[in-house]
Amino acid sequence: MTRSTRQISSATAAALAARAAARPARSGLAMRLAPALLPAFLFAPAFALSFALAPHAQGQTMTVSATSAEAAAALHKAASSGDLATLSRLLQGGVPVDSRDSGGATALLAATHANRIEAARMLIAAGADVNAKDNISDSAYLYAGARGHIEILRMTLENGADLESLNRFGGTALIPAAERGHVETVKTLIEAGVAVDHVNRLGWTALIEAVILGDGGRPHQEIASALIAGGADVDLADADGVTPLAHAKARGFSGLVAILTNAGAK
Repeated sequence: MTRSTRQISSATAAALAARAAARPARSGLAMRLAPALLPAFLFAPAFALSFALAPHAQGQTMTVSATSAEAAAALHKAASSGDLATLSRLLQGGVPVDSRDSGGATALLAATHANRIEAARMLIAAGADVNAKDNISDSAYLYAGARGHIEILRMTLENGADLESLNRFGGTALIPAAERGHVETVKTLIEAGVAVDHVNRLGWTALIEAVILGDGGRPHQEIASALIAGGADVDLADADGVTPLAHAKARGFSGLVAILTNAGAK
């Protein structure tokens, strides 16, 4: 039976709604940490430590005991805020580089959320796992790819990023990068060897997401061209049997229609 290219099927509509509901807000980080005063730290073997707080006006120094959990929280806060001096002291003092927060995120993922490039560099140099996932299956590698944090992405690729690692939608880093219009990121991931025709749990490839979740503008046109040049199958349909060309026509994306047609799409 012939499908209408002018309508989105109920299954595709449901998948779009699920993706939109689960996607982090595009407006920026859900959480911004205010600058904090964290001076020098001294650590004991069991990761109990003393916080050397700022001297009082009378020249006195106050110390408080902190648990390993508090030390890990301090590591995450330093990573998120880009406080390199504190981050270095904590790492040198023995706080585990891959300490997790309540959401399962490592300090490296916290730095990646905030696009703190130098903090990420320091953590990776200290041995941070670029593939360590949090409770929603984000890793520094996957998140950097999805958000277009190109410098951190390149660092993860240079330090063992698992190109077959999948996010909570069963997709590679390439798929959300294509959706969000991150041209340089898409090209970097294709060059790195990420599979261009991987299909996620929604039944979509990077090319399909670039069409149905993009706006048809120049960035998504460049991404479609890059994916095609990288070997993407222009006729690989979604779970409903609708091809990228059919989706592009249905949305009136003339630029994408031309690119796909010139590539032999049917």
